[in-house]
Amino acid sequence: MTSTLPVIITPNAADDVKASWTHLSDRNPRAADEWLAGIRGTILALGTMPDAHPIAPESREFDLPIRRALYGTATRWRIYYAVIDGSVQVLHVRHGRRADWRP
Repeated sequence: MTSTLPVIITPNAADDVKASWTHLSDRNPRAADEWLAGIRGTILALGTMPDAHPIAPESREFDLPIRRALYGTATRWRIYYAVIDGSVQVLHVRHGRRADWRP
């Protein structure tokens, strides 16, 4: 039996999610709330199988392996995270149409 790792959303990632939700909410509040619930569920599920997602191409720019989970269908949101000290730390959340993440 595998144990679930705690998931920590860094302040940077929390700011990313909040800014994205605000942007979406200005256009469609109901869709923004659905997006928030969905991305939150995806983020929280990272603790159950953190190795299930591939190493991000951007990982080569960092000193540790950064993984990337995707959320959404029409536009794929990228959730960047790393396993650090026995926890999954969500580092950044980025809209799929934006350029790659740089440190």
